[in-house]
Amino acid sequence: MLQMARSPENERLLLAHGDGGMLTHQLIQNLFQRYFTAPELTALTDAALLPGAAELALTTDSFVVNPLIFPGGDIGKLAVAGTVNDLAVSGALPRYLTAAFILEEGLELSILERIVASMAATAQDAGVTVVTGDTKVVERGKGDGIYINTTGLGFRDSRADLGYPRIQAGDKIILNGGIAEHGVAVLAQRAGLSFNQSIHSDCTPLNTLITPLIAEFGSALKFMRDPTRGGLATTAKEIALSAKLDLWLEEATIPLRDDVRGATEFLGLDPMYLANEGKVIIIAASDQADAIVRFLQRFPEGQRTAIIGEVRPGRGQVLLETPLGGTRLVDMLAGAPLPRIC
Repeated sequence: MLQMARSPENERLLLAHGDGGMLTHQLIQNLFQRYFTAPELTALTDAALLPGAAELALTTDSFVVNPLIFPGGDIGKLAVAGTVNDLAVSGALPRYLTAAFILEEGLELSILERIVASMAATAQDAGVTVVTGDTKVVERGKGDGIYINTTGLGFRDSRADLGYPRIQAGDKIILNGGIAEHGVAVLAQRAGLSFNQSIHSDCTPLNTLITPLIAEFGSALKFMRDPTRGGLATTAKEIALSAKLDLWLEEATIPLRDDVRGATEFLGLDPMYLANEGKVIIIAASDQADAIVRFLQRFPEGQRTAIIGEVRPGRGQVLLETPLGGTRLVDMLAGAPLPRIC
């Protein structure tokens, strides 16, 4: 019989437990993984590859973004794109989604219709079908408008061979475009801020880029992950710890739009820790890295693709080489500079 390990009597959940950073990592390891012990879950990949169903990949996600509608997207588009991307970076071909809505009494039906229409359009663009769902309505003041949970089912792409054990020293780290765009767009909308140029979220399904990438380069691709909550820095640290190798990033090569850079400087935020919803980190064999960059630059979602670093022997650290020649250690996000981001 499973014995319950008791948490400290006065310890309570913080918003920071949901930001994808250090506290999220601790919550998963110290609580959820004590009770949910299936190897498909403890692998901590974006989608579970199911034993006994060798062709299937399964993922689930919940979306609580505030505001519901932001430049470049909305909670409906985000729900579809985020779930599709978790399947795609796991080497699966996304096919089916579930959609469960928790709706707050008093929500304007016109807003709900706009979000549902956005979900449908995004699903069509991504080539996936919403096949089942659920709806619940809660009392006014209890639901913050809309929460959405989606589950995605896909088929494993036999051409993909991805996983932490495949990462080795010498591999190159590739990113398909500018960081922090989603985080800045949501924050600006939430706070009523305007900048010289309107900054839009990068929220988009990436399977239209990743599937042809796998078809073209196959086993040269070692690992992929979308750097959502906690940003590039936190995701890189998670990869380094799981691979038991060091990731060296070169700051000058990390794509960052000038307007996004200016906004983060104005707000006092580090773009390395802000969420992305249309980016993928790719770790690939060094002899194919330049060809992968050229290939991805042919796609609208990959025009600013760049090699941003390399894998080196180590113990799970992430190091950032600065333009001035210095090096600093990069760790997971600690705290919650931008909660309710996705």
